[in-house]
Amino acid sequence: MSVAVTESSIEDLIESFEFLDDWEERYRYIIDMGRKLSPMDEALKTESSRVQGCTSQVWLVCNPDQEQTPVRLNFIADSDAHIVRGLVAVLMMIFSGRTAQEILDTDIEDILKRLEFAQHLSPNRANGLHAMVKRIQATAENYR
Repeated sequence: MSVAVTESSIEDLIESFEFLDDWEERYRYIIDMGRKLSPMDEALKTESSRVQGCTSQVWLVCNPDQEQTPVRLNFIADSDAHIVRGLVAVLMMIFSGRTAQEILDTDIEDILKRLEFAQHLSPNRANGLHAMVKRIQATAENYR
């Protein structure tokens, strides 16, 4: 999932969530998104790539595309938990393939609000999700 994301694909994601009747269906959809996430090479799953603040194991690395101007940041991520892996896939859809400025300009709080994550994620999952977002934003800050 290293393709540049457009505002319409974020809107498609939000519409897909709105189309699903209940949160049990939405959780299945999130888990399915996680299953479709490209596998992460085991060699990349190091302590330095592990996201601090997540209860589950989450690894995140940036693979910048230096051939593009401005540089596009492609993220590779994985988790050992099904739902969290799905949340990783959601964040990859939102952030991966974008420039540092596009990442920093993304109103992630609005997107997460529209996806209704705050009301339906456990506090631990919500904290982990925000830890992943902070890591992505900090990486983008380094490339700005």
